[in-house]
Amino acid sequence: MHPIVATILQRLGFGLFTLFVVSVIIFSALELLPGDFGEAVLGQAATEESVAAFREELGLDKPPYIRYFEWIGAVATGDLGTSFSGRAASGVDRSRSVAELVAPRLWNTLFLAGMTAVIAVPLALFLGITTALYRNSIYDRTVNATTLTAISFPEFFVAYLLILFLSSLYPIFPSLANIDDTTPFLERVYRMALPALTLTLVIVAHMMRMTRAAIINLLASPYIEMAQLKGASRSEVILKHALPNAWSPIATVIAFNLAYLVVGVVVVEVVFVYPGIGQLMVDAVTTRDIPVVQACALIFAATYIILNLLADIIGTVTNPRLLHPR
Repeated sequence: MHPIVATILQRLGFGLFTLFVVSVIIFSALELLPGDFGEAVLGQAATEESVAAFREELGLDKPPYIRYFEWIGAVATGDLGTSFSGRAASGVDRSRSVAELVAPRLWNTLFLAGMTAVIAVPLALFLGITTALYRNSIYDRTVNATTLTAISFPEFFVAYLLILFLSSLYPIFPSLANIDDTTPFLERVYRMALPALTLTLVIVAHMMRMTRAAIINLLASPYIEMAQLKGASRSEVILKHALPNAWSPIATVIAFNLAYLVVGVVVVEVVFVYPGIGQLMVDAVTTRDIPVVQACALIFAATYIILNLLADIIGTVTNPRLLHPR
């Protein structure tokens, strides 16, 4: 079996096992949350009998292990369950499927992540290559100091600074990213400018510094010295000789940061009231909507595992020693 195929199968099996473990952790953590959905809906004046009947209707009276296997079995068939949010004390069921609630929010989050990646990845590669090209110069030190400063601040602090300067003091962009399905594409991009800029400032430093470190490390290689002795310019040495061999660590860190864009947007979505899956998860935790919280957390975990798997595959494919073993 080819090493790449073996690596993919091994990583895929490990990813499925990790997802199973994470699903157990998600379910167990939700079981430990304080409060009860039945009591929250019916109120403090409800009798124990009415609360028990309501919990039985929702299936919350079953033992936790039975509810877990029912949930994970339904997820394996593509059924994320039914939201509790439409349940009412009057017995009227206006609940919606979790997939129906999650799908548009997940699309919004992926759109924000994609918009950020389009800005951040080329910018990080450009800064990483140019800082390696002009190593130890004023430009190199300025870029490193700026990116380290940006990454040292928490996301919400960066978001509020951008709102202060680009929305309040200088009203260039809107402070709230309130969009819906009817929002035109250009209007959507305009309203998402501040969330995308916040995420860009947070992740660009990781990719830039990894690109810079990988290229600088390769510049000390013998084949780079040979290219320099042949009269190749510094930019030609980096772009034609160093960069192709640096793709493995660079692609890995890019995949990790793309995973962060999908998983780590919760704080940014809450600050800008952006209707993404992170905001949906926060709202579901507030209302004790267990199926929605479980689905959102599982989607986050699956996304991170898949992108980590992709990073491992890219790292293998772009490494000649692993691609063509002796």
